[in-house]
Amino acid sequence: MNMHRLTLGDFELTALSDGIYHLDGGSFFGVVPKMLWSRKIQADASNRVPTGLNSVLIRRNEGRGDKTVLIETGIGNKLPEKMAQLYGQPAQLLDNLNAAGVSPDDIDIVINTHLHFDHCGWNTIRQGDKVVATFPKAKYYVQEGEWRHAHENQRDAVSYMTANYDPLVESGQMQLLHGDTEIVPGISVQVFPGHTRDMQAVIIESGGQTACYISDLIPTSAHLDLNWVMAFDLYPVESIESRKRYYSRAIPERWLTMFTHDPNIPWGYLEKDEKGKIVANV
Repeated sequence: MNMHRLTLGDFELTALSDGIYHLDGGSFFGVVPKMLWSRKIQADASNRVPTGLNSVLIRRNEGRGDKTVLIETGIGNKLPEKMAQLYGQPAQLLDNLNAAGVSPDDIDIVINTHLHFDHCGWNTIRQGDKVVATFPKAKYYVQEGEWRHAHENQRDAVSYMTANYDPLVESGQMQLLHGDTEIVPGISVQVFPGHTRDMQAVIIESGGQTACYISDLIPTSAHLDLNWVMAFDLYPVESIESRKRYYSRAIPERWLTMFTHDPNIPWGYLEKDEKGKIVANV
């Protein structure tokens, strides 16, 4: 995916990719028959579909200063060999940040929507036998409930890698949140349960406009149907209810919706077509 930029009020948003990895198509679309989802995305011979690793960089427009914020940090470069063989490990985010004129030292805030390995992999890097923050000056944010769940050995335990977050919690660099919170003026987080109990979306508001990084609640533009939820969702019924809540505002108020895993489309404005189906207008 090429770099995409747009202006939202006082903010400049830049979509950056950590590359493409591959997930099982059946897991990605849950109970939706392949005959239906294959019309939207093509699987390979192993039934895997290309899956984006999309982050968003937020900066104030020139001359206004303020914090540089990074939403999500992709897979990173620390996957064990077996996982790297299974999923791939493109590790392109830092190169793409550099192409956008941003170094790790420039990042002031990192927001993780949740702590699955494909959303927080570049939180940290290995330096010899140590794991340290990739963004040394940044404050990291995630929900405390999500961090606690990461240690509970539940159904999705394989998706968590403690090296991506525990060193940051131990050092005090990662702040554990308790529910909906404003991070800085114009940027806040709201909990949308479903994929995990404490997954948070990131809301950006400025100049009468709103954008939302909705994360795995709506992972791609192919998942807009209310009931097309992933098999990865721990609470699929709650995912549907959270989508209803999101659509009730995002569609009439014309929010820009950001897609965390779409390999081609980083964001779009949601609307209903003549048949009442929700579509993304890019």
